[in-house]
Amino acid sequence: MTRFFWLLEDETATARYTGDFNAAHKWGLPGVECPTCGVTWGGAGHDYPGVDLSQLPERGEFETARAEPFAEFARLRELVRPLAPPNAKLPPGTNFGPLVGTARGDFGPFTWLGSSRLLVRREALDRLQEEGLRGLLCYRTELRFRKKDPPELLEPQMEPRGQLHPDCFLPDVPSPCVTCGRLGLRRPDEPILDAASLPTDLDLFRVGNFATVIVGTERFRDAVRRLELDGITFRELPTR
Repeated sequence: MTRFFWLLEDETATARYTGDFNAAHKWGLPGVECPTCGVTWGGAGHDYPGVDLSQLPERGEFETARAEPFAEFARLRELVRPLAPPNAKLPPGTNFGPLVGTARGDFGPFTWLGSSRLLVRREALDRLQEEGLRGLLCYRTELRFRKKDPPELLEPQMEPRGQLHPDCFLPDVPSPCVTCGRLGLRRPDEPILDAASLPTDLDLFRVGNFATVIVGTERFRDAVRRLELDGITFRELPTR
């Protein structure tokens, strides 16, 4: 039976490196002002660095972070849907294209921005791919360094797949908004994965209904440990 692990920053390991970066994706869907639930919001964790909007005539409409009325958000979402992976939900705040910004210092195999954005060095990725791990799609960033011979940093495209089990949440949880899809849930302190929903073809993915939770299989964890690639801790998640 496959075991699954929540990937989190190993702060004791990353403290050995001086690298940090300040960046945002080149394009993104706006947040939404929902007329039904009355909430203005944009999600996090729905990042598609491999989706290129450069040939889209309306690409300028995706370059400024903002909130829009639902009708305008829906129009923009349909413009990018043909370019996105099949079955991508594309909620408000979905990001596209490379990370653009500045970076400095020395980077380890894995580097985090916040708790849900992960970068990997090219050398580490090559070694992981040699292990035969499934679904490691990574894309180059456009981070600017001042030093010569900067490291090549890539961002994994981790599609939201699977779900947290309903037992994670209180029984009176409201249904998603029928217009914007907002769940209005707080991430549980003790997540449980819905076993029947989990992908069988990926060793690295995000959770579908909580995309800020990055999950790796036991195969991914074992490869990272065997190769001594520091920067990640692994917390096993139960399934039900």
